[in-house]
Amino acid sequence: MALEAGGAAAGGDEWLTGAVSRAAFRGRRRAPYGGGYRIESLPQGIGGDALQRHVDRMSWYHSVELADGVVTRGIKPVEVIDREWSLFALGDLTGRSVLDIGGADGAYAFRAERAGAAPVAVLDHYVWCADPDRYGRIYEEHVAAGLTPPPPHESDAWHPDTLPGRWRFDTARQALGSQVRAIAVDFMDCELDRIGLWDVVLYLGVLYHMEEPLSALRRLAAVTRRQAIIETCALRLPGHAEPLWSFFPHGELNHDRTNWWAPNLGALLGALGAAGFSDAEVLAGEPDCVDGGEGSAHYRAIVRAIK
Repeated sequence: MALEAGGAAAGGDEWLTGAVSRAAFRGRRRAPYGGGYRIESLPQGIGGDALQRHVDRMSWYHSVELADGVVTRGIKPVEVIDREWSLFALGDLTGRSVLDIGGADGAYAFRAERAGAAPVAVLDHYVWCADPDRYGRIYEEHVAAGLTPPPPHESDAWHPDTLPGRWRFDTARQALGSQVRAIAVDFMDCELDRIGLWDVVLYLGVLYHMEEPLSALRRLAAVTRRQAIIETCALRLPGHAEPLWSFFPHGELNHDRTNWWAPNLGALLGALGAAGFSDAEVLAGEPDCVDGGEGSAHYRAIVRAIK
């Protein structure tokens, strides 16, 4: 079970089925993430302006609606999250299990919980390992100098032992009184039998960061019982219906060295079939025109994969 605040440790050994002994990780190539992480207690009774000031201590990725009209000031607005959640059309989630892989601040997991899903968990490590404010400065300084920034894990913003970026998830979780659980592991480097099967798996904004996307989708299929929602950067290339992947070897996409691949729809759907899904439905596909051009471009695709 999750270890709560008051200085209690809460690292990479939080699993839905209970605390996993560190002995389970012996022989692993990496130590558990968050060995030195501590959940910070949300001050009792905090709300209103005081809560807003508290959450404003760090920049956020998700805009999450908390108590007393407080909203975290995330890069991704509430309106976008609302629109995407409606687009997913997940149906009745009552009693369904939901896993959000790469769930960052937890906005979609909290939505699933409010819709009746149980249990719900966020699995992440990469976003949580990086200090978002420190890395934001590194990114801006490099881009301003005409340079491609280093990836977070090659910068001094990277702290896998203390998980500075996870503070946002745990702060929102406490403010909401949520039971969403945290799983601090690398999805590509963990034992899938310990993750188990989940009715619905969200895989949002992750695939194009994977060096081996087909392997990632096979692992996704292995933990999905019913359906998975995949949202990814995708390639639009008019006149080419064949499956294609756009490759970014040096951070060409948004000055980000963790952006590796963008498939066209044919490649994405084909990869889902090769990974073990039986069917797929395009929820947000190729637009008629991107940024006013008729040539190649990148956009955000959303697909439902069915087991």
